Amino acid sequence: MFKGSIVAIVTPFNNGTVDEKKLRELVDFQIENGTDAIVACGTTGESSTLDNEEHLNVIKIVFDQAKGRVPVIAGTGSNSTAEAIHLTREAKAIGVAGVLLVTPYYNKPTQEGLYLHYTAIADAVEIPQILYNVPGRTGVNLLPETVARLAGHKNIVAIKEATGSLQQASEVMALCGSQIDVFSGDDFITFPMMACGAKGVISVTANIMPKAIGDLTDAFFAGDLEKARQLHLDTLKISNAMFIESNPVPVKTALALMGKCSDEVRLPLAPMSEANKAKLAAIMKEYKLI
Repeated sequence: MFKGSIVAIVTPFNNGTVDEKKLRELVDFQIENGTDAIVACGTTGESSTLDNEEHLNVIKIVFDQAKGRVPVIAGTGSNSTAEAIHLTREAKAIGVAGVLLVTPYYNKPTQEGLYLHYTAIADAVEIPQILYNVPGRTGVNLLPETVARLAGHKNIVAIKEATGSLQQASEVMALCGSQIDVFSGDDFITFPMMACGAKGVISVTANIMPKAIGDLTDAFFAGDLEKARQLHLDTLKISNAMFIESNPVPVKTALALMGKCSDEVRLPLAPMSEANKAKLAAIMKEYKLI
């Protein structure tokens, strides 16, 4: 259903409010440079500090600006199942192509709790749903066996695997077969994950290098494995740089250095340290981004 380079787009701010003008410009920048789909209000979009009105407004803006040129996927996950269902229903009403559902954070549910959480959302809203496993953020790991239990639901179509573990991603693919698509949630292992069967990446790096990440996935699916491998190696350093501090601080700083939007983040995130900003700028100069 979804395939290729999918950007987890940032939410630009201006003096504490969503900067609609810059967000629309970023959507155009992505589409003009070959991005295959856009996730609004993912982790990179600072969904955890958007209130419900802002959250839905960002989804509406991205959907409106995309104008059907690429699919828009809405981040609608929550650590409250009821809230996730509400946001998913609202996103469906906006018209998005699918939703991305992060595992409940802070609660630390059991595997049975995770299964029941995702089943409740999938039963409540008929829309393509992508599971999102990022234990480094949430404190809970959606295990391959649980993914396999969920993969039979008609509304659950994919998983964003962001454990950083090729072993776990491979186990998900081995257990689920063609029942569910897998996407890399970590730019630095996209190529090896696609070699195992992943359908692409939900990318942070694509915010600043959409063409390179799009070219990587396009080359892979065109059968040009050498080009894809080289692009993977070529982008490894900048992808690693996107995590020298908590995401999305580095990628927003990078976009600011490129003149694309402000580097403003919401508390409790803080601006990048001057030392790390200097390191990031040096790497970006190597890539001729600035």
